[in-house]
Amino acid sequence: MFLRTVWNVKIDMNSSFFRVVKRSLSVSGRESVRDLASKDGELRVFLVAGEVSGDIIASRFMNSLERLSPIPVRFAGVGGLMMSRQGLNSLFPMEDIAVMGIWELLPHLSKFKEYGKFFAARYGEQRLASPQHFHYVAPSFWAWRGGEARLKGLSEFVDHMFCILPFEAEVCRSNGLAATFVGHPTLEDALELKINKCIVNEWKVQGDGEKFRKNYGISSESTIISLLPGSRLQEVTRMLSIYSRTMELLKSALSELTAVIHVAPNTRVEEYISKAVHEWPVSVVLVPGGSPCMRYNSFSMEKSSLVRALGLVSSATLCLKLIPSTTLVCTVTCLLYTAASRLALCTSGTVAVELQLARLPCVVAYRAHLLTEWFIRYKAKIPYISLPNIVLDSPIIPEALFEACTPKRLAPLLIDLMHDESLRCKQVSAAEKFLSLLDPLKRVSGNPAQSGHKLLEYTPSMIAASAVLNS
Repeated sequence: MFLRTVWNVKIDMNSSFFRVVKRSLSVSGRESVRDLASKDGELRVFLVAGEVSGDIIASRFMNSLERLSPIPVRFAGVGGLMMSRQGLNSLFPMEDIAVMGIWELLPHLSKFKEYGKFFAARYGEQRLASPQHFHYVAPSFWAWRGGEARLKGLSEFVDHMFCILPFEAEVCRSNGLAATFVGHPTLEDALELKINKCIVNEWKVQGDGEKFRKNYGISSESTIISLLPGSRLQEVTRMLSIYSRTMELLKSALSELTAVIHVAPNTRVEEYISKAVHEWPVSVVLVPGGSPCMRYNSFSMEKSSLVRALGLVSSATLCLKLIPSTTLVCTVTCLLYTAASRLALCTSGTVAVELQLARLPCVVAYRAHLLTEWFIRYKAKIPYISLPNIVLDSPIIPEALFEACTPKRLAPLLIDLMHDESLRCKQVSAAEKFLSLLDPLKRVSGNPAQSGHKLLEYTPSMIAASAVLNS
């Protein structure tokens, strides 16, 4: 059986693998997705997710496509836990291609070629019409010198790009690559949590911090720091030891400290972290991946002890007496709530967007192989690595990168963010602007309510699924 629509969710550095797959499957001829599906009586979709974030994006896309398609959908390809819950039987473990970097990629090239041959043997002999190739999440061409030139190369094997940042689609189109801005997939966390009765207000998620502490037996006096070391094993093995030594430095400054480590739904990562934390210098709680409610509960806010002690109806009464009205909103937010996780330390990636949804102040850290770090310094044209800083073009979130990513550097950054309310407020107030820029509704003409459409029709996955069906 040949799979007619090729759609992939991938990480940038896996392009060599996907080019091999595309060459193995592509032959002459092109028909629309609907026409092909109508002839066969089903829509056959081949997906490839390169890591945990891609697995989540793909699972939502699968769900949306099944909801929208008037024809039964059959999936095949490569994915992880979340895609398996939507019915995918992965052809091989997704972790085999969860690689990012330059030096880090080299040992895996032969494996990518072998998988390319596997696809060619399984599907290439059928010599049917070339499938359409949809690419979800654009490569970060905007971050690199000469990055836009890469888009012309992508147009040779990608038919349509789904962009998650507001400035990407126009640049793609200007370089001959059809593109649609669908919004950032993390925004769907808020919609799913709203259905699950977590507190959501616009693009802000407020979980249950008290419930989280109770479930894990964490004292109300303990300071919680959420740690997010990454989703790929190569990241976790490099970052977790740095995080451990950082917690050891913080331990002397805090009377009671609990490290809450968020474990990605990746079997190899789960096994590594479970073994590594036995030697940690502070109390550790492991939060498994795949449970958004529990994740945001750990990020959540609870009423501050100051407000409770003063017996105030709201912090606004106090703020009005003490501060100018121009800073009222930010101060109310920071005074009324204090994070169940006081702050977070995260490896650069999707988690920075999740923390913005939760309004949890954070520090971003990142280390790679020395060769990869040298390449980034030489080729990068932007000074930031975290999406909030990139989109807002401002150092809202402190970043400790490469040789500066050391426990001695990270500990003071965390201490400052823990105690300096102005720094915390700066991140909280910037989150609303940042998230609104990622909202696909901002780019949809007309009022969805007036035109009879439901809000769910404008989620990133629904927009992407609709584009596939109408291609």
